[in-house]
Amino acid sequence: MTERGGVPDDRALWSRLAGADDAALTELYRRHCDAVYNFAFRRTASWAAAEDVVQATFTAVWRRARSGTVDQLRAETARAVLLVMAGQECANAARAARRLRLLHGRIEADAGSAVSADHAGSTAARVDDERQMSEVHLALKRIPAVQREAIELVLWSHCSIAEAAGALGVSEGTVKSRLHRARRSLTDVIEIDALKEALT
Repeated sequence: MTERGGVPDDRALWSRLAGADDAALTELYRRHCDAVYNFAFRRTASWAAAEDVVQATFTAVWRRARSGTVDQLRAETARAVLLVMAGQECANAARAARRLRLLHGRIEADAGSAVSADHAGSTAARVDDERQMSEVHLALKRIPAVQREAIELVLWSHCSIAEAAGALGVSEGTVKSRLHRARRSLTDVIEIDALKEALT
């Protein structure tokens, strides 16, 4: 654990978090919430869902802290570990969304009329972003999940190979191999701007 200029690094904060220090959680949130938010948006293609994932991720971190089950942080930054946890929350959100769609379908069938969605607060820019990210999301679904994780952590979230390997529990060579295979697999969808930028 080290401090630079009196400011604790992530390892020091993570150690304090393991002791259920809520101030450490607050500081980790301040440092990494944007990275988690952007990661979640790329994974879900929904700004609203991304906000929910951020909340769920840090709630899960705090739950682990309160139960004494926070693993030791091996990297210098907690970012990659938090992003892997966010990926798990994205999967939970996707399952919840599927259940909600099924429920809406049953309600609409019973009522005999469509339930109108609430689009208040949406803007054209946000809708365009979500539409483009939906295209990227569909393209990424064509490759194995482990390759997708490598792209999300290293190319989009700017984690180092070592950070990604530590968070995923694999070797650095494995992460490099997954990135190489992902680039090869996605050559047929490289025309999507967001993917082209990430893969070059």
